[in-house]
Amino acid sequence: MVRLDWRVVEGAAGLLGCEDREAVLGDLVEAGEGAWRGLLDVLGLVVRRQTELWRSWRPWVAALGVALPFSFLLMGFSVSVSLGYRQVTLHGGWLGLAGRAVLLVVLAWASGFVVGSVSRRTLWVSVVATLSPCLFCLARFRIASLSRGCLLLFVLPAVLGVWWGLRGRTVGAGVGLMLALGVSMGMGLWGGWWGNWFLVWPVWYLVVLGRGDEKAYPRG
Repeated sequence: MVRLDWRVVEGAAGLLGCEDREAVLGDLVEAGEGAWRGLLDVLGLVVRRQTELWRSWRPWVAALGVALPFSFLLMGFSVSVSLGYRQVTLHGGWLGLAGRAVLLVVLAWASGFVVGSVSRRTLWVSVVATLSPCLFCLARFRIASLSRGCLLLFVLPAVLGVWWGLRGRTVGAGVGLMLALGVSMGMGLWGGWWGNWFLVWPVWYLVVLGRGDEKAYPRG
């Protein structure tokens, strides 16, 4: 088998878990399968594994309950913070802007944490579910006074949240409760549109996780 062909097969096998990946690649080497046959075998196994994962509620919550709707809401919140910055440079009101900015960071981080912790093995679907609305809105952004980049203020804290969730970390119940109460109060003061309240539930999810062992939460 040509070296490049092996790299293609190995790349496809990267979609599998560590144990499956090593076992499948070992079997292909022993069987002396050709590149195309090996690639089809690996992709077939990937499809079967992914189908099994989607029988659980976790990937549905991560992709369709958080990643997709939260992308639209967090982009709207990002634009609100950007518009608020322009206003305070003219009329003041830095406290309100700071409150909204902190809310944006915490809400984006918490949503990313839920995606990373609830369904790690279907993370790629959640990434697609996040990127699709972002690309759609970037292509249609028409606020002359703002750059398109203002839509993506939430991305970095969300990525950090995903990373935190993938590593199996959480926060203590006390810290989580203080954070959730603070965010809920902040939403009442600076949250704006009532639909933004939907963004709060991942923060309360942290409280639920914190009541048990820091590493004892469901993963997909």
